[in-house]
Amino acid sequence: MKYKLSVFKYFSSAHALREYKGKCENLHGHNWKVRVCLTGTKLDNCGMLIDFTDMKKHLDTIVLNLDHKFLNETPPFDKINPTAENIATYIFTCMQKLETETETAKVYEVEVWESDTSSVMVQL
Repeated sequence: MKYKLSVFKYFSSAHALREYKGKCENLHGHNWKVRVCLTGTKLDNCGMLIDFTDMKKHLDTIVLNLDHKFLNETPPFDKINPTAENIATYIFTCMQKLETETETAKVYEVEVWESDTSSVMVQL
């Protein structure tokens, strides 16, 4: 069997899209929503793929670096455009560090919403 576990987190931040021709090139903010999905086939002795608490703790650490920040001045977005796609990729890459702590779960997908109607998803 294959298992997929998801956790959600919210944060607020501002950004200005570089090289964008439109109103989003101006400073503006979002209340972001993030969903992280891990997958695997092997459960531990407790019957879990990974503890939700561990997933949430790791995601909390990542989001803490983004929350209430001007992303254009926050690494790595001081060098790359702080688009929803790049934010999702950043979170995905950071979450992969959790894989070294567990042999049973791998990051499968990260979805980032910049509004209630617009999201981006990055997968393996």
